[in-house]
Amino acid sequence: MGNESQSSSNGPDPILLALFANRFMSVAEAMGRSLQQTAISTNIKERLDFSCALFAPDGDLVANAPFIPIHLGSMSFAVKYQMKRHGKTLKAGDVLMTNAPGAGGSHLPDITIITPVFDEKTEQIIFFTASRGHHSDVGGILPGSMPPTSVNIFEEGAQIVSFKIVNDGVFDQKGLYDYMVEKPAKYPGSSGCRNIKDVEISQISSYTSPLQCAATVIKEYTLPTVQEYMYYIRNNAEQCVRSLLRDVVKRHGTKTLSAIDYLDDGSPICLKVEINEEEGSAVFDFEGTGPEVRGNLNSPISVVHSAVIYCMRSMLDSDIPLNAGCLVPLTIKIPEDSLLSPTPTAAVCGGNVLTSQRIVDVVLKAFNACAASQGCTNNLTFGAGGKDRDGKVTAGWGYYETIAGGSGAGPGWHGTSGVHTHITNTRIGDVEILERRYPVLLHQFGLRPGSGGVGKFKGGDGVIRDIEVLQQLQVSILSERRTRQPYGAEGGGPGQSGRNIWIKQIREEEEQMLPADVPNPRPDTDQQPKPRIINIGGKATLLMGKGDRIIIETPGAGAWGAPEDGQDFAELEVKRERELEKVWEARGSLADRAAAQAAF
Repeated sequence: MGNESQSSSNGPDPILLALFANRFMSVAEAMGRSLQQTAISTNIKERLDFSCALFAPDGDLVANAPFIPIHLGSMSFAVKYQMKRHGKTLKAGDVLMTNAPGAGGSHLPDITIITPVFDEKTEQIIFFTASRGHHSDVGGILPGSMPPTSVNIFEEGAQIVSFKIVNDGVFDQKGLYDYMVEKPAKYPGSSGCRNIKDVEISQISSYTSPLQCAATVIKEYTLPTVQEYMYYIRNNAEQCVRSLLRDVVKRHGTKTLSAIDYLDDGSPICLKVEINEEEGSAVFDFEGTGPEVRGNLNSPISVVHSAVIYCMRSMLDSDIPLNAGCLVPLTIKIPEDSLLSPTPTAAVCGGNVLTSQRIVDVVLKAFNACAASQGCTNNLTFGAGGKDRDGKVTAGWGYYETIAGGSGAGPGWHGTSGVHTHITNTRIGDVEILERRYPVLLHQFGLRPGSGGVGKFKGGDGVIRDIEVLQQLQVSILSERRTRQPYGAEGGGPGQSGRNIWIKQIREEEEQMLPADVPNPRPDTDQQPKPRIINIGGKATLLMGKGDRIIIETPGAGAWGAPEDGQDFAELEVKRERELEKVWEARGSLADRAAAQAAF
């Protein structure tokens, strides 16, 4: 016999409310553990670039484990889309797969697996479980499926609106191969998934463990009580956000907040927040945001909602699960044909990982919550294989990682150095795993001194990641905050922008092509020529040869507050600039060191 429910007329029992919040989160955590253990993908198994969550029968997010914020807010869109598409045709033993931005996806490498859970007696859906994992390659024009040069979504890989990957308990392996390998290769210049096994052995098996956990909770408390507390948890989050909005009006002395920030290409992201103090509600209006861009920094609507729900949850003092209740008091207005509401064919791979960070910057700036963090995820991909210019397909692979930077300072705290910030919560690739599995050497991975903003509370420093390739590889970097610095707040200084450097060895074939009257870079036949040091900008793809290196210097973060009495802001800036100069001087000597290593 299950425990009796607290009467809904009396409201939730506070102890049961906390208990159920943690029990629901434990279901998501069980999914995460199962997913990590069964996956073979480095991106999922080691970098933990995945999220798992529990959803109500109407598709609303109920609870999640603390995974990747940008996944969690948008997955509800994906669940609701599949509910609408399949209606009452779903049955026990069905598992759905999707990644299309128009169907609630974030970008194509993020594949979502959705499982409806049925009550054995009524045969009605009682909740959904879903996981979203970033796969290191889903096809497209470049290994890693995060091409910095993409201008439409067909160049970014396989796009799946709705695929029943498991139908009545039967795994559709042939259908998966068609979606992941055959279809994306039909677009000119694009390849199918370069390593289908990484996708194949990944997320599907992770749904069995949470079902057992959920069944235990239902048996203990009865289904009506479980569903009742799903509602209570969402309602609690809603009331917390309403209280936050009322408090904001009191602290700021105004019902209207606004902010603007820019992408590196100059595209503005504008926000005006109108708060209704009586209701504890607000309208978030992004009118004035720039139009859809030709590149891939367009952000699907679901990602915009993810960024907003993340900010609201982050500004709450209450220890509650991030869930759909956080959005109930909010009306989000996004102008059509803007980069936050792109057309179906627009490229979006950078919108999920870069533009989302700028949306967070704008929301937190409007609420004056803290200074800007690095505002980037520094997306590095490299790999080989796929379809070449002649249409020949060779076996290949792709590697993907995001790189840490500085977090912003706030009223009462210094920023943290060398961390993943805001919408991302992944690990960096471990050097042992990286060098054992891939043909690269990691020369340096450490903090970037002086890159954090100066002020009463200092912004966190970025990092330096220096990687040498041991064979010819296609290497790509997709990054932001390379021309615009992360802002400081309340008189604090900005963080330093990032920088991407290619140390390129001089090839003999390049020397041979030089005109006869141009000085030879190899004056002595026994001397190795000094490599070139090239700033490649924020977005680039390179065919790097053996011995080449890519050095990624990630952005620092903004400071909070002007320096205290006795400190001179100009002197602090000079000191910071000297620290950065030392870092660059070390970069300059790399050319000599690399030449010596190549000769050796």
